[in-house]
Amino acid sequence: MILKIINSILILTAVFMGIKQGIAMFSGKPEMTTMFGKWGFDKTGLMINGAITILAAVLILFPKTFVWGNFLMAAGILLIICFHLLDKDFKGVLIELPFLFLNLLIIYLQHPLKN
Repeated sequence: MILKIINSILILTAVFMGIKQGIAMFSGKPEMTTMFGKWGFDKTGLMINGAITILAAVLILFPKTFVWGNFLMAAGILLIICFHLLDKDFKGVLIELPFLFLNLLIIYLQHPLKN
């Protein structure tokens, strides 16, 4: 029971962060525009990436789409990690790694409402 509560808190944390970052990308916040702009993302590409991030966060909430949501979220984080590695920005990689591990841990613990 305690494990399910901890997993629920982790899921809600991941969903909150995903929606927050997705909205920041979708609305074109200057920090996001700057970071993704150096990797060749224009405003439209950033909006699409933000919409996918928001969608992934919402999909995590439902047991039937739980794995797909986590997969999309982890893929987006892995994309950012790869771009940081191309720039040899290891600090950026280290910042993103806990979020990737969070999604992997949530997948391992499975959805708390799954039968």
